[in-house]
Amino acid sequence: MTPPLRVESSPRSAGPRREEVALLRILVVAGEGTRAAGLLQNLRQWADDGRLELDSAPDLPRAVRQLAGARWDLVVAVLGEHPDDDLAWWVDTLRGVPGSPRLLAAAPTPSMGLVLRAEKAGVLDVLSLPLRRDDLMAALERIRSAAAETALPLPPVEAQAVGPYALVGQSPAMLDVYKLLARVAGSAATVLVQGESGTGKEVVARALHVNGPKATGAFVAVNCAAIPENLLESELFGHEKGAFTGAVTRKIGRFEQAAGGTLFLDEIADMSLALQAKILRAVQEREIERVGGAEAIPVDVRMIAATNRDLKEAIQQGRFREDLYYRLAVVTIRLPRLGERGDDLVLLTAYFVRQFAERYGKQIHAISDRALDLLRGHAWVGNVRELRNVIERAVIVGGEDVLRAEHLPEELRGEAVTLADRPQGGLLTLAEIEARHIARVLAHTNGQIGAAAEILGIHRNTLTRKMKEYGL
Repeated sequence: MTPPLRVESSPRSAGPRREEVALLRILVVAGEGTRAAGLLQNLRQWADDGRLELDSAPDLPRAVRQLAGARWDLVVAVLGEHPDDDLAWWVDTLRGVPGSPRLLAAAPTPSMGLVLRAEKAGVLDVLSLPLRRDDLMAALERIRSAAAETALPLPPVEAQAVGPYALVGQSPAMLDVYKLLARVAGSAATVLVQGESGTGKEVVARALHVNGPKATGAFVAVNCAAIPENLLESELFGHEKGAFTGAVTRKIGRFEQAAGGTLFLDEIADMSLALQAKILRAVQEREIERVGGAEAIPVDVRMIAATNRDLKEAIQQGRFREDLYYRLAVVTIRLPRLGERGDDLVLLTAYFVRQFAERYGKQIHAISDRALDLLRGHAWVGNVRELRNVIERAVIVGGEDVLRAEHLPEELRGEAVTLADRPQGGLLTLAEIEARHIARVLAHTNGQIGAAAEILGIHRNTLTRKMKEYGL
């Protein structure tokens, strides 16, 4: 057998010293023949890119003996005529090998089923033959990055359940929210919840409902920004048969559906002034009229409204009725941005990791220091909702018991701002970070606003407004 090949990067005579790169010991199991020889030759040539120690085994029995006799970081295995069986054999075999080396599988034509099974089994990657240098180097970088990360146990989290949702956080900003919520919940007062998209306005509204005098009634939520203006009035107030073309039957609106309970109007600033006037009458008189009807219908509902806009500014611009504002804002609860909540980010991350690990059958008990640093350094345009989306995705793609940096989305991993990216004399402002992140996500989705809004965890109307604000 060819003796182990140790290749180390040669020192440079000038310039800054290169950061020490971890030595990786790789066992290649490629069988015999032209393909195996070519693969080994390529690997030895590519070894110049980093500190690698290569050895090879021509068959499985000798591979098992070499695995038992030394510690390895990676096994590169070429799968044979029955790739599914070969993959299963390798996964079972490596479970008992000292040092738990990762498996990199290679096959002439990997199938989708093979890739899915490999991902579920925690295989590092499945590559097609002939092997490409960039693919191998990317896999080696993942191993080195993971080795450089320190696993941090997930902290315990006390969450206040609100139906399918939960309030999580211990920051001073959130404690102020909890105190005000506790004082207001027991009354039937109208409440205005203000905060950016994804800060948890609906969760707070549900908490007010379940802890209030109308908790036994229905909680009916309406996103005013998601319903076309010409349909919103009918959606809220209902309509009579024949009220307009297509109204073939009577429809009961959301006000009536929420009778005896709570009606939550989210993004209320997105409705027209004409519809605002009808909402004002409903709040003042506690009665409504269906579209096309003349009968006043009494409604006994608690009103909670929410918006991510500055309503006082909207009033000055003539886009929101001042009298409606004061009717809605009997009590105002302002929710902080995720970036203003300090270590609540860690608690929310731990909560979401546990939630999604249970949902997807994963055993994740820790997060790496580098992954946590990336999460802390992110702008979080979509606040808690964006964090939730990011953690769900990370749990799904993660195949081990530690959530690592490689499990986070590419656009988040590539966010580290270099000195050249910073404005002269200082750091980026929050608005500049937000604008750059939005631009990066839009580039990732090829300009598709709906897909970008989903990644960011915000409504597409909010994204469109921010794009105009930042000139994107």
